[in-house]
Order: sequence, then C-alpha cells, then structure tokens
Amino acid sequence: MIPQFTIELHKRDLPLLSIQMYFKGAGNITVRTTRDQSVIYSVTKLGEIIDVVIPHLDKYPLLTKKRADYLLFKQASLLVKEKEHLTVEGLRKILSLKGSLNNGLSTKLKVAFPNIEIVERPYIDAPQGFDQN
Repeated sequence: MIPQFTIELHKRDLPLLSIQMYFKGAGNITVRTTRDQSVIYSVTKLGEIIDVVIPHLDKYPLLTKKRADYLLFKQASLLVKEKEHLTVEGLRKILSLKGSLNNGLSTKLKVAFPNIEIVERPYIDAPQGFDQN
C-alpha cells in the first residue's frame, strides 16, 4: 500500500499543473484521452511524498476543506514510511484514515475489511471569503 498524491483537472486547466515545479519536478503529468478530457498530476514515490510534497504543503497550507484531506493523507503516508502497513493493526489504521478521505473506502475494501472504524475528519475553518470546495 503506497500513498498517492494526485490532482485531476480538465485538460483546459493543464497550465495549473505547473505546480510540479514547486514540488521539485517530482511526479508525473498524464493526459487522459477519454471522454472526460482530464489531466492528472500524480506523485507515487513514497520518498517524494515524504521529502517533497509533505514539507511543501506544511510550509504552504491549504486553506479549504482540502486541508483536512491533506492532514489525513499525511498521517497515512507517515504510517507507511514507518512500515506500519506491514502489520494488520497498521493497515487498519491506514484504512480508517483512507475512509475519511475524498471518496472513502472502495466497495472491495469495505468487503475485505468490514469492521474498519472511520476516523473523524479534522474540522477546517476556511478564512472568510473562501469557498470550502
């Protein structure tokens, strides 16, 4: 189980993925040729997530509810770094964090791990004038 940091946008927003330069060139940009016309920036190497993505997002924190996703992602990534995912208890901790992220646990994971207790998402109070999405 390796954490993955991704940003998915419509292809017209490809210039926004110049964010990759702020992450020291880490990760890859993929253009999907399917109907949805999306582009995806993803960082899949644990070392790049721990050494580049996390320090950047700690230094320049997100201001909306995406910060809650980031904090959960960071916890899970640090557990993987410490090899907690290699134990049943550690894997359960990671899945409980994943369950609160974005789309939650997949149906396949819910069936395989039916008793996972989802952690509570951190509450993030966005500054006035910022949309929470």
